[in-house]
Amino acid sequence: MRVITLQVPDQIELDTNDTVKFLAAKLYESARLSLGQAAELAGLSKIAFAEIIGDYNVSLINHPISDILQDVSRI
Repeated sequence: MRVITLQVPDQIELDTNDTVKFLAAKLYESARLSLGQAAELAGLSKIAFAEIIGDYNVSLINHPISDILQDVSRI
C-alpha cells in the first residue's frame, strides 16, 4: 500500500481517522474503489464501512439508475 502525505493548514482541524474514512467513502462513491477496497482503506470491515458511509452523504447502492432498472426488468 502506498503512503500519501497531505499538508493541511493549521487553522483547519481535521481528525486523521475521519479524514481517511471520508476519502474512502468518496472514492467508493466515485467508483474508484470497491466496497471492500474502501473498507480496507478506512480500516473497517465491509459491514462497518457500509454502516458509516451515510455519514459522508454516500449511498451504499452505488450503481447508475439505468443499471438498476435493467436488473429489475430482467426479474
